Amino acid sequence: MEKHHLSRRRFIGSGAIAATGLLLLSKHSFAGALLNSADKPNSLVNGVQIGVITYSFRSMPGTAEDLLKYCIDCNINAIELMGDAAEAYAGAPKRAGAYGRPQTPEETAANADLPKRLAEWRASAPMDKFVELRKMYKDAGVKIYAWKPNALGKKNTDAEIEYAFKAGKALGVSHVTVELPDDEQTKRLGDLATKHKMMVGYHAHTQATPTLWDTALSQSEYNGINLDIGHYSSGTSSSPVPFIEKYHNKIVSMHIKDRKFNNGPNAPWGTGDTPIKEVLALMKANKYKFPATIELEYNIPAGSDAVKEVKVCREYLVSALS
Repeated sequence: MEKHHLSRRRFIGSGAIAATGLLLLSKHSFAGALLNSADKPNSLVNGVQIGVITYSFRSMPGTAEDLLKYCIDCNINAIELMGDAAEAYAGAPKRAGAYGRPQTPEETAANADLPKRLAEWRASAPMDKFVELRKMYKDAGVKIYAWKPNALGKKNTDAEIEYAFKAGKALGVSHVTVELPDDEQTKRLGDLATKHKMMVGYHAHTQATPTLWDTALSQSEYNGINLDIGHYSSGTSSSPVPFIEKYHNKIVSMHIKDRKFNNGPNAPWGTGDTPIKEVLALMKANKYKFPATIELEYNIPAGSDAVKEVKVCREYLVSALS
């Protein structure tokens, strides 16, 4: 059952760690500090796994260690991990220069060559750092159930795509996620997913329709749906509940957000037209096992931050499941 609030020990402990400069610790010291905590995060509520996509923290520092701390602060024990943090942890080539200033000629040349260097790195990248990252999160009580690498596009080589599946296995995920491409690319991804026995969850925005995923689903048993109920509701101006009932066995994970109908904007949860509470009630009643992934996309209010707002979203889901 859900603990409706952070324990006093974790709250005081996380504050003390932050105050003493947690991010200055080595990776192993960081994991050790978390491992020694008496409490671990828990966001499994009445049989429904609440998770978060780390994109939600995009307005904050985004190292793998940062993201893990945010999850613990939010009392969330399961995530969809965006690819950049994991690849940076594993030593992938990085963009040269700093954002917010003009690039030097040398930086411009290096960045023009970055896709090639990334492809070469991915083709031969060892998996040990991904295994290490998985262990760091697991020791802290956080499961990585999905990751979204920038290696599954039409311009990526087969070696890069195969790397994405191998790294996913090293991270311990059940599926990778990607924006829904054209039919040719879903066939290509589905074939490679079949080879690696790992699901691909295709994500759509407001182009979603009740039949949008049918071709991809027909191409491979390893092609699945990463449904976003906010985008679906906004794009179709209707409830996603009938879609979920029909396709629940092909949904690998589901993004939760609130949006207005008729391609309307993102909204603080409970103020839009997305039937979040009805969807959560459906998941609870039918014991669906795919996670409900918080995706923070509404504008963060003045005086707040992404961690505080993810906590608000989490509590909204807890209330809906209680």
